[in-house]
Amino acid sequence: MQIKKGIIAGTIITGAFIFRSGLSGFAQSTDAIRPFRIHIPDKALVDLKQRLNATKWPKSETVADASQGVQLVTVQKLANYWATKYDWRKIEAKLNTFPQFMTTIDGVAIHFIHVRSKSRNALPIIITHGWPGSIIEQLKIIGPLTNPVAYGGKAEDAFDVVIPSLPGYGFSGQPSVTGWDPIRIAHAWIVLMKRLGYSRFVAQGGDWGNAVTEQMALLAPPELIGIHTNMPATIPANIAKALDLHEPPPSGMSADERRAWNQLDFFYKHGLGYALEMMNRPQTLYAIEDSPIGLAAWMLDHDANSYALIARVFDGQPEGLTRDDILDNITLYWLTNTAISSARLYWESKLAFFAPKNVKIPTAVSVFPDEIYAAPRTWAVQAYPNLIYYNQLSKGGHFAAWEQPGLFVGELRAAFKTLR
Repeated sequence: MQIKKGIIAGTIITGAFIFRSGLSGFAQSTDAIRPFRIHIPDKALVDLKQRLNATKWPKSETVADASQGVQLVTVQKLANYWATKYDWRKIEAKLNTFPQFMTTIDGVAIHFIHVRSKSRNALPIIITHGWPGSIIEQLKIIGPLTNPVAYGGKAEDAFDVVIPSLPGYGFSGQPSVTGWDPIRIAHAWIVLMKRLGYSRFVAQGGDWGNAVTEQMALLAPPELIGIHTNMPATIPANIAKALDLHEPPPSGMSADERRAWNQLDFFYKHGLGYALEMMNRPQTLYAIEDSPIGLAAWMLDHDANSYALIARVFDGQPEGLTRDDILDNITLYWLTNTAISSARLYWESKLAFFAPKNVKIPTAVSVFPDEIYAAPRTWAVQAYPNLIYYNQLSKGGHFAAWEQPGLFVGELRAAFKTLR
């Protein structure tokens, strides 16, 4: 991020938003943990609305479905609501109800939410989002995790919750050098948890959050006692090879394995476009940094099930997400100017995303049916030799904590029960 000259009364002024923190000068120790508060300047919100109203629209797609991409009618409904009814100040106020902090790790400012439970025996957990997600994905689960009794749980289910923004995402700093891949982020998260004073903790993630969490497990710090994933990396080598070469599925697959094959076959053929562009040429995506509608359409076209859900939301159907939920996340990317900086994670990572990494520490897997693929137990057992928990859910997709917070909280309680 580009920081303009000057620090006024503990406030760092940037081109798009304001950090209100405990920072009083650059001489402060780089490992200091500084309180953080969000306030977006009014002019940034006015500029957003002006850009929405000035959108140059293309003609409608020439098909009756989403096979050519995000449909014009869906984006126009989103744009109309965004420009006329959406209020950023609501989510800004909600975010500011949570304890937020900044700390510098390996030269990058890391923003995070940190809510300590009142329970003396709370289990510390660090939860990592992915793309096109953010810390907003996890807001609904903070209360039930930190104060389980108030949400129908037991006191012994309590967690201390740490939710960081990935480097280049949200209010975290944008790295100015290369090398910030999931492995480096995993190192940073271990530093963060130790800096917070935790000598024993667990980690959770989906999407890039899973990649980071698995790398934490492979680094195997003694403080990390287990992980949970809702988007496991489990595709066996023979399956991956057949998918890459567009070969038929191997014989003898179970029903669950064949379903996962079908989901992956569709994704490899129709859903990888965004990832390939960000992996190869993230800096080329100037349009999504300049156009809020361009950014919204790019973020909506992540996977077929998530897009279908979002389209239904803007058609007025009740779903696990609301119109405000969706726009809270998109607007966060817009206001923090992180469309391109977040995309660089795809360029930085050299990991085979879905390939098993042979994670040996205790691992729990929750499979939501509308994820990019529903990992079968047979694949999960091979990928995680110390699999302590596996469960298939009846509903939910890629943004599981956001869409189905009740189910997600229940999974975390069950997943780590034996590790407390």
